[in-house]
Amino acid sequence: MHQNGFLDLCAQALSNLYKIYVYTVFAVTLIPFYPITAVLIKSERTKKWSTPVFLVWSYLLSFLFLIFVKRNKAKTPNQSAVIIANHTSHLDIFLMYQILPMRNIVFMGKHEILRYPFIRTYFKGLHIPVDRSDKRQSAQSMFLAKRKLDEGWSIVIFPEGGIPDFVAPKMAAFKSGAFVIAQKAKVPIIPISLCNHFELLSEPQNTQGSAHPGFSNVYIHPIISPDVIQQSAIEYLMDSSRDLITSKL
Repeated sequence: MHQNGFLDLCAQALSNLYKIYVYTVFAVTLIPFYPITAVLIKSERTKKWSTPVFLVWSYLLSFLFLIFVKRNKAKTPNQSAVIIANHTSHLDIFLMYQILPMRNIVFMGKHEILRYPFIRTYFKGLHIPVDRSDKRQSAQSMFLAKRKLDEGWSIVIFPEGGIPDFVAPKMAAFKSGAFVIAQKAKVPIIPISLCNHFELLSEPQNTQGSAHPGFSNVYIHPIISPDVIQQSAIEYLMDSSRDLITSKL
């Protein structure tokens, strides 16, 4: 009994050391990539050139973290789309560039991320912050999302609205934004199940959570076509897509 407890303590200590390593490496690699991407996202003409830079950064981090994407061979449409996925880890964000490597993507996320100085530059210059407490700002974000889709970008939205407080892989109820945007822009939805990111890298403040190298298991579901989206109620799209993503967790 005592031996098992000691082994559990050792395993947890290794997990926390790995987390420290991951976030330290992220901060160090940010130094050379930051000025490159900061310049690229200043101009509308060069913003899409940031995608291959982020992809290189994503592969570099994967190599250094010893976390590699393993996904099914799903076909995705060669057009703008709304990408939805469950959200359980910070891995969800930087690995998305590898999951869909031939696609220019922007993220739509909570405005709280603008509090972080370096991340703020990326997010404000390229991605779409959303303040749900401000109806005017929220509406402006929806308008900007549609414009991005019209310009050829695909938008990644985590419909849970953030990483849930309860234990993964259980999912929170979906919010409607992703489905309203897809319906208005008449673009497909690509649902993705991120099957084990919560095991590979739990939240940094969760000192009891797991963290270790391994394979990122990803399942890309068949698309929800624009026709189906136009003919369906938003509530149906929210529930059915949540059930779809949950089916592979």
